[in-house]
Amino acid sequence: MVLPQRFPICERGKLRKNRVGVRTRQSYGVRMIKQPFNTCDPEPLTQAALDYRRIENAIDFLHDHFLEQPDLPTVARAAHVSEFHFQRLFTRWAGISPKRLLQFLTIEHAKRQLAESKAVLETALDSGLSSPGRLHDLFVSVEAVTPGEFKTRGAGIGIDFGFHPTPFGWCVRGTSRRGVCWLSFGGEKAKRELVSEMQAHWSGATCAEQPDSTAPVARQIFSALNGEKSCLSLLLMGTNFQIKVWEALLKIPAGTLACYEKIGQSIGYPTASRAIGSAVGQNAIAYLIPCHRVIQKSGLIGGYRWGPARKQAMIAWEAARAAA
Repeated sequence: MVLPQRFPICERGKLRKNRVGVRTRQSYGVRMIKQPFNTCDPEPLTQAALDYRRIENAIDFLHDHFLEQPDLPTVARAAHVSEFHFQRLFTRWAGISPKRLLQFLTIEHAKRQLAESKAVLETALDSGLSSPGRLHDLFVSVEAVTPGEFKTRGAGIGIDFGFHPTPFGWCVRGTSRRGVCWLSFGGEKAKRELVSEMQAHWSGATCAEQPDSTAPVARQIFSALNGEKSCLSLLLMGTNFQIKVWEALLKIPAGTLACYEKIGQSIGYPTASRAIGSAVGQNAIAYLIPCHRVIQKSGLIGGYRWGPARKQAMIAWEAARAAA
């Protein structure tokens, strides 16, 4: 049996922490220390990462208990911080108070957004929006791989990737000369696993870790979300149907939501909700292609490839800025 690489092999050892917080194994007087951090281990908890973990816990709690309308001390305890610190932390991250965010997480709010998004999508279609589409102040143009590149899973394409912080935790971002081709979020998964997913998707491409190359793109994406105009190109690899679905997602404005049926209507497949859901789940460029804005017709948030709590955080974060 092969043990996980995170800890060295040690018979019948017990896991514990030493005085400096390093996990060790003890067995028959032998101490084995975890290997030093490298790019394939989970991200060290920087202050920004720790803040996001607390916000994620709070949003998880609010989503599970919104019917109870919990007060600020209750939510702060769920986030494991003091009431005073939590209020300041939450307002700094979301731009609104926890109480206001609670309103954005109710099913009734989601239903109102669904009711309003039909007109929004129709307006986008009537305006002839396809690619480029508009995402906040970030203008996104879309290019698909050629049939030959699709068949070979990106043969001949070079991809630089790196790990970068975002408002929603750290992510791995892949870019080619033709545009951003991968963006996935971390969490419980190790960085090695996230890179493996990217390499499996672009199995024919040549991937190299070049954080200095991908960092400017990371800054470009999230500086645009803070009001700076920017322009990005995306390189997509999928079937014609999947690309149609992904382009439709780009037409959903920030702060609004759509259900699978409305996405189907916008691309001419009104009864293909299941296939549309599968295409949404295969989106390999998180947030830039906003699959987090698609929820169930009932108003329930539903699942998300990178975790439902992160999806809730994105929806609430965008709704707060749209309201402001």
